[in-house]
Amino acid sequence: MGNLFDVKKAVTQFLTSMIKCTDITVLKIEKINEIWNVTAEVYEDDSFLKSMNLPPKKVRLFYSLKLDGNLEVISYERVSSFEGMDSAN
Repeated sequence: MGNLFDVKKAVTQFLTSMIKCTDITVLKIEKINEIWNVTAEVYEDDSFLKSMNLPPKKVRLFYSLKLDGNLEVISYERVSSFEGMDSAN
């Protein structure tokens, strides 16, 4: 089943291996029935600058993930913002 700490650990491991980043902050964990909905803030190298062989710069991105009851990631996607965090800006 898992608890909040297990969910955070599973999300961090998944994002670290899938998108090759190290700066991950889990912003929201919510359980609905047996599905965990998670939003994470990630800092990645800017892909445009990287493609142009320019010095790297980190950009802030958000990912939304769903995990099943066994803490397996069943879906993830990059989202444009995290509601509540960017609304103040």
